[in-house]
Amino acid sequence: MRLLFIGDIVGKPGREIVGALAPKIRAERGIDFVVANGENAAAGAGITGAICKSLLEAGVDVITLGDHVWDQKGFENEITTLDRVCRPANLPAGNPGRDHVIVEKNGFRLLVFTVLGRSFMGLKAECPFLEADAMLKRLAGQFDGALVEIHAEATSEKQALGWHLDGRATAVLGTHTHVATADASLLRRQTAFMCDVGMTGPHESVLGREIEPVVGRFLDGLPRRFEVATGDVRLSAALVAFAKSGRAEGIEWLSFTT
Repeated sequence: MRLLFIGDIVGKPGREIVGALAPKIRAERGIDFVVANGENAAAGAGITGAICKSLLEAGVDVITLGDHVWDQKGFENEITTLDRVCRPANLPAGNPGRDHVIVEKNGFRLLVFTVLGRSFMGLKAECPFLEADAMLKRLAGQFDGALVEIHAEATSEKQALGWHLDGRATAVLGTHTHVATADASLLRRQTAFMCDVGMTGPHESVLGREIEPVVGRFLDGLPRRFEVATGDVRLSAALVAFAKSGRAEGIEWLSFTT
């Protein structure tokens, strides 16, 4: 079986390339499950219910979110109506929305959830290691394989979680930094791992934003609006092949342009 995990979708350019390419990639590569991080899909910060629905209609099976989950006004109400969208699982229990999603195809049940890292991250979150342990234990018997997304800044935290879940998750895949890492690999107990899948959006940019305002902010420290850029739009993703046992058999990083 095959899982395509699409890295952070940034703004309208990211949404458009997913809509244009996701169905084609799915058909050409025999993809069973498509999961995408959509936390920057609305003007580069957060997401809306309407955008969630458009991505799901474009062929995404599950949308995951990260530390910008509540950036768009009113989404805390909209998320409760979206059954294939999950907010980070290790947010405080009072946060609205689902902390995981289970999707099924051909008799295989895939558990999907995200944990936020705590190193250099601003949003309040519980321990990602303990939350992942608790989720896998609580849902044991309800899934055949698990995709655990680690939305974090520190590569050490991401690698540590990968090893912590090795043999218990089908894949542990990182997001948040918007820069793809060259470490896609199978860990020793056949968990697919990658520190960061990278960004789906404009790569002629600084992390998806227009170059000049960001450079200017570094030079003089003055506040500026960081609009979403438009040049060199790419779809970044990880393709994970796995057996019906839930054990990964291979992982490949992919980058597409229109």
